[in-house]
Amino acid sequence: MTKLDGKMPAQEATGMDRREFLGSTAALGLAATLCATQAQAQAQAPRRGGHLKLGINGGATTDSLDTATYSGAVLFAIGKTFGDTLVESHPETGAALPALAESWTATPDAVTWTFKIRKDVKFHNGKKMTVADVVATLKRHCDEKSKSGALGLLRALKSIEDRGGDLVIGLTEGNADLPLILTDYHLIVQPNGGLDNPGAAIGTGPYMLTNYQAGVRVTFKKNKDDWRSDRGFVDSVELIVMNDTTARIAALSSAQVHFINSIEPKTVNLLKRMPMVKILRSSGKGFYCFLAHCDTKPFNNNDLRLALKYAIDRQAILERILGGYGTLGNDYPINSNYALAPQGMEQRVYDPDKAAFHYKKSRHDQPLLLRTSEAAFAGAVDASVLYQESAKKAGIQIQIKREPDDGYWTNVWNVQPFSASYWGGRPTQDARYATSYISSAEWNDTRFKRPDFDQMLLNARSELDDTRRRAIYQDMATMVRDEGGLILPVFNDYLNGSVKNLKGFVSDIGNDMSNGYVASRVWFDA
Repeated sequence: MTKLDGKMPAQEATGMDRREFLGSTAALGLAATLCATQAQAQAQAPRRGGHLKLGINGGATTDSLDTATYSGAVLFAIGKTFGDTLVESHPETGAALPALAESWTATPDAVTWTFKIRKDVKFHNGKKMTVADVVATLKRHCDEKSKSGALGLLRALKSIEDRGGDLVIGLTEGNADLPLILTDYHLIVQPNGGLDNPGAAIGTGPYMLTNYQAGVRVTFKKNKDDWRSDRGFVDSVELIVMNDTTARIAALSSAQVHFINSIEPKTVNLLKRMPMVKILRSSGKGFYCFLAHCDTKPFNNNDLRLALKYAIDRQAILERILGGYGTLGNDYPINSNYALAPQGMEQRVYDPDKAAFHYKKSRHDQPLLLRTSEAAFAGAVDASVLYQESAKKAGIQIQIKREPDDGYWTNVWNVQPFSASYWGGRPTQDARYATSYISSAEWNDTRFKRPDFDQMLLNARSELDDTRRRAIYQDMATMVRDEGGLILPVFNDYLNGSVKNLKGFVSDIGNDMSNGYVASRVWFDA
C-alpha cells in the first residue's frame, strides 16, 4: 500500500542552514542536483519508442481512480504515470525539487509560502493548467469530506490562494517541510482540482490514460504535449495487475512483461540465473509490519501490545522472509533514510521471557486473531506463521486467518484490529507521523490517539533548530515504540525486476518502483 523521501531536508541540500533556506528560492542549487541525477541514470542517451508492459501487484477490483483514495502499489504507479505534483524529491537525498512549481520562497517564520507555478503546462484534455487548478486541487484534499489520504498532512493549511498569478499558502504554524509535503502522491494537480470528475485521471504527466479496468489492466499513451523532455521515452504503457507472485515471475522470465515489483527474496537467486532478467534493488523507507488497534479490546492494553512486540523474532523475519534484503525495525516508523532520524535507541530484540511477563501482566489468556494476506507484503503469510511460532514460546496464542488478496486494503487494513500491513516511505518524519499517527489522521491504522503526541508533532514542525527538532522526534519515536500499536520487525529493501534491455531505472529512496516513476524514467536499449 503505497498508502505508500530522503536523507536531507531541502535546505541542507543547498548548503544553507535552516533559517537561510526559509527566505531563499528553492530553485537555486537544485537544478544542478537534478541534472546530475538524470545524467547518472541516463549515462547513455535514452532511446525512444516501444510498448512498456508492467506486471504490478497491489491492485483490486475495488480501486478508484480518485487520487484522494489512492492506496496500494497499482494506484501509486498509475498516479505517477499520468500526473504531476507541485514538488518532487531527489532520489538519493530526498531534497525538494521543482516540478509544477518552478520555485518557491517562504517568510522567515515558515508560515507563508509563495510558489511560482509553471505557465507552459497543459492538461491531457488540452486545457492550460492555471494557479486556480492548483488552488482547487489543494482545497479538495483539505476538505474533510474528501477523506483524502493527504488530509492529515494538510490540516495546517489555513489559506490557499492565487495572488497575482502565484500560489500563496498560509499555515497555522511554521513548517519548513511544506515543499516536501507537497510531493505526496495524492496531490496530483487536476483540472479544477478534480472536483468535476475526481476519477477522470486527467493530469499533466508523461502519459495519458486510455483504458482502465480496476484490478485488471490499465493502458496509457504518450502525452505529446508533455512539458518535460527528460521523461516518457516509450510510446505506450500497459500496467497489468498481477497480485500472484508466481504469475509475476513467470511473466517476467518469459518477457511477457518488462518490469515487475514485489519480488520475494526467496526467488532472487532463481531470477539471477535467468539470462534475460536483472534484479533492481533499492534502499528506502518502507517497512513490513503488524498493526494492533490501541482503542479496541484486547489491544487497548499496553502490556499486551508490549508482549506482542517482544514476542516477534525480527532477525528470523529479516533472514527468512526478506533474505537479508532490509534492516531491523524497532517499532517506530523511521529509519536512517530520514533526516534527523533517532540515534542511539536500543534495538528491541526477541525476548520470550519479557513477552511472557507483559502477557501475564495484561491478564489476557485467549487466542488473538491475526489477519494476513500476500497483498499485505511479499511473504506476509509466512511471516505471520513465524510470528505465531515465536509468540507460542512466550505462551501467546495467535490464530492466523488468511484473507483474500482482492479487497484486502478495503476490508481488512484499517478495519480489523490485528492485521499484517506495509507502508511505503514519506518525504519527511513530519509527513510520516502526520499520515498515520496523529489522532485526526484518516489513515491512523493503529488507532494511536494521543493529544500530547499531536502537540509534539506541532512543536517539531515549527522548530527551526535542528538539534531541538531531532530531540522532539526522538521522544516521539520512543512514545510510538513503547506505547503504540505498531509492531515493526523490518524495513524492507525494494526488490523489482526487469528484462535486461530495459534501461534508465533509478533507485529512489522515496518509494518502490523508482518512487512510482518507473514508466516515466525507463526506455528500451534495443
